[in-house]
Amino acid sequence: MTQRQLIDSFGRQIRYLRISVTDRCNFRCFYCMPEAHANFREREHILRFEEIEQIVRVFVGMGVDRVRLTGGEPLARRGLLRLVERIGALEGLDDLSMTTNAAMLAGSAQALRDAGMHRLNVSLDTLSADKFREITRGGDLDAVLDGLQAARKAGFDLVKINCVAMRTINDDEIDDLVRFCLDNDFTLRFIETMPMGDLGYERQTYYLPLTEVMAHLEQRFDLVPAVMPGGGPAEYRQLRGTRLRIGFITPISQHFCARCNRVRLTADGMLYLCLGQEHSVDLKALVRAGCSDAELEAVIREAIRRKPERHEFAEHPDKVIRIMSETGG
Repeated sequence: MTQRQLIDSFGRQIRYLRISVTDRCNFRCFYCMPEAHANFREREHILRFEEIEQIVRVFVGMGVDRVRLTGGEPLARRGLLRLVERIGALEGLDDLSMTTNAAMLAGSAQALRDAGMHRLNVSLDTLSADKFREITRGGDLDAVLDGLQAARKAGFDLVKINCVAMRTINDDEIDDLVRFCLDNDFTLRFIETMPMGDLGYERQTYYLPLTEVMAHLEQRFDLVPAVMPGGGPAEYRQLRGTRLRIGFITPISQHFCARCNRVRLTADGMLYLCLGQEHSVDLKALVRAGCSDAELEAVIREAIRRKPERHEFAEHPDKVIRIMSETGG
């Protein structure tokens, strides 16, 4: 084991850092944020770009080679291109990606690609404009579709569609989403809903185990096992004779904690070691106190040793009081 590796107490190597650059979003998806949510972080409490760069530099020095920018909606962060350029220039970082709702992507896709962004994940739960407005509480589906087309033209290495599968909401669109991704050369990933914070609705009403989605698709399409590069949690199938790969992310029905390789940094500098637990450390306080890279590394290594073995979404669904937009997707 070399010093460049970041290993937790269960032998898992941490190679993936997800960074929320803002907790603000132009949508209010009902499974992510309460409708009247206004408890956003003030600007002075949000990590500055140079602070994010220092944290990423230290993580990369310990063997983290994948970084994803998230939100809220990351494109809502003013000057994001400057951050992409700064992070993308770090030696040792192999993959820089972003999760976005794509509503503001049409005018920035090419600039993001030119600045060093490799891949995009786009949240899209429906192809119905009316249903989209209902899920997002007012979002414009056409703006998202325009952003997706701009991403295609910009030549990103990969564009993935992230769809939260929900019973009675979009379970009738599974086949349509497959055909949409097949026609546009996108990868498709289905995700189970997760119990993050009090959002004012009964989750079990909409929870759809992805075993049902996979069984449906295996009846409709000729699917074979597939592998995707990288260390993400999805189990993939490929539509035989095509480039289309479909991923299934199952944090509830079949958790993948044994191979977890990631940690999350919130917009206000809290490093969360597990999406479904409260273990965290305040990195903003350290960098604003002027800590050196070596001091920051020591704190991070100690935090990683306290990374829990697994979440408890199934056993204790009310345990995590943070909403998803505060933690970062």
